[in-house]
Amino acid sequence: MKEMVLLISEGCLAVGILIAIVRVLRGPRGSDRLAALSVISSFVLALLVLFGVYDGRVLYLDVALVYDIFGFLGILAISRIIGEKQKE
Repeated sequence: MKEMVLLISEGCLAVGILIAIVRVLRGPRGSDRLAALSVISSFVLALLVLFGVYDGRVLYLDVALVYDIFGFLGILAISRIIGEKQKE
C-alpha cells in the first residue's frame, strides 16, 4: 500500500513538472518563466524526498536539502538579472 501511494504521488509530481515545463517554454514574460522554474524546483525537491522515503535512505533527504538551498539561490540570481533588465 505504501509503495502504491508513493508511486501515485511521484506520477502526479511528474505530470506537474511537465505542465510547468510547458509554462517555462510558453511563458509570455520572464516572471512567468521564473515562477514556473520555482515550481519545477519545488516538485523536484518533493520527488527527492519521496525517493528517500521509498528507499529508506537519509542520503536523498540530504541531497534534497542542498538542492533546495542552491535552487533558492539560483531563483534569487535570476530574479535579480530580470529586475535589472526591466529597469533598462
